[in-house]
Amino acid sequence: MDKFSDMAMFVSIVKHQGLAAAGRDMGLSPATMTARLQALEERYAVKLLNRTTRHIALTDAGELYYQAAMEIIASVNETENRLQNVVEQVKGSLKISAPKDIGKQYILPILSEFSKRYPDVVPYLYLNDRISNIAESGIDIVIRYGELADSSLISRPLSSSWRVLCASPEYLAKRGVPLTPEALVEHDCLVMLRGNEELKTWHFQQQEHKTTMTVAAKRLSDDGEVIRQWALAGAGIALKSIVDVQDDINSGRLVTVLDGYMKNFNTSRSVSSADLNVIYTSKQYQPKRIRLFLDFLFERFNDMTQQ
Repeated sequence: MDKFSDMAMFVSIVKHQGLAAAGRDMGLSPATMTARLQALEERYAVKLLNRTTRHIALTDAGELYYQAAMEIIASVNETENRLQNVVEQVKGSLKISAPKDIGKQYILPILSEFSKRYPDVVPYLYLNDRISNIAESGIDIVIRYGELADSSLISRPLSSSWRVLCASPEYLAKRGVPLTPEALVEHDCLVMLRGNEELKTWHFQQQEHKTTMTVAAKRLSDDGEVIRQWALAGAGIALKSIVDVQDDINSGRLVTVLDGYMKNFNTSRSVSSADLNVIYTSKQYQPKRIRLFLDFLFERFNDMTQQ
């Protein structure tokens, strides 16, 4: 048996003033208790108890061992209580990374609402989608588009999505509606930047027919919310996630074009390549604040996108 178990057994013997009573409390037979006590005394080569049929008394060595065991057990119990309190308390940092447009439009208000409910949680919101190694980044939760390559991480779908080409009614009334991908060469296009890369090569698929177009970038930004605002202002056509612009489309502020094509920044043929996912490292020993925020995020995001 381990040393801590032996200490707990010895303290129980002293507490109950006998091996049989202590054994009943611990679910052990008198023979087992006797054998364990003998093994303990043999380990240290000292006598810990003077025993008679009706009474036990601590030897000097037994008194020393008993007091030390009591202190160690109390210390372990205090540590366990503290750890349990840490697990149960909703406090500490909460680090989230999200694309800029999703972060500003959805995650920011959700996180603000969560912070009001749990004021001891300190939120960090990183508005980017360029994290290459989630496990080493120190980020608790990553929200991003696309499929997950690293199978060691947990990925949960936050929202199904797809990409749409959209522009304001005013822009389309002035410049006309493109009916084919090739017609985009005649239009002003609003292009995302990813690092130093200009995402101006747009891929289209209609059944088995695939088309790739390099569009004319009229304006460029690494902020998806800026691209959306430019589109709303009539500056051109944008390739956006439906989640970002659904409200604008529902209200008529933006209109979609080339709806018969699957569109993307890459050549993936998977519809899920544009889905929005929540990614984190592990559910095991996950702090309560993270578990609570994940539940809150899925509930509130669903409410916001269903409105």
